[in-house]
Amino acid sequence: MRIWMLKWNLPNLLSGLYLHMIFLVGSVCLACSDRTPEQLAAIMNCSKHERHTRNYDYMEGGDVRIRQLFSRTQWFLTIDEYGNINGTQDPTNCYSILEIRTVSEGGVLAIKGVKSQYYISMNRTGVLQGKKTYNENCNFKEVFLENYFNAYSSAKWTKQNGKEMFIALSQKGRPLRGRKTRKENISSHFIPMKCKEEERRMD
Repeated sequence: MRIWMLKWNLPNLLSGLYLHMIFLVGSVCLACSDRTPEQLAAIMNCSKHERHTRNYDYMEGGDVRIRQLFSRTQWFLTIDEYGNINGTQDPTNCYSILEIRTVSEGGVLAIKGVKSQYYISMNRTGVLQGKKTYNENCNFKEVFLENYFNAYSSAKWTKQNGKEMFIALSQKGRPLRGRKTRKENISSHFIPMKCKEEERRMD
């Protein structure tokens, strides 16, 4: 009798477990859909510099982002009050807060220091310098790399062989001349990190 009852109840029991699992999976998916990419990254135990998600919406034009550009060589890109471009390892350095503005389609951007109000510019020979007045030398193309870093190449100038010249920071945090850069070099790889301007030392 007990064996017959077990055989009779087994299909009902299995179907109940199946429905319960569907409910649990649906609840988890619903909960995850309400979270931001940063929250999901935190749940997955990503480090601060790995919490990077791609957002292609701004490439439609006109979008402005406030970011810090963290190099794969472990430096934050800065533009100081004299227009000098360097790297710092201090994440609270006010000159590392950058305004990244879309200026045309195809991922063409202008990068300006929020504190210094200097634009990053690259001249014909690949030298990086700050410019108070925006011009074509301040245009850079944002390249999304397969390793989830970004690279920024001059939209106007190329090397003599036609290859791109990139914004890059050396292992010592010094800007590299564009002619010595390549997309494959880690010095050219950056992560745009979100930051809150009001939480930084702006004075």
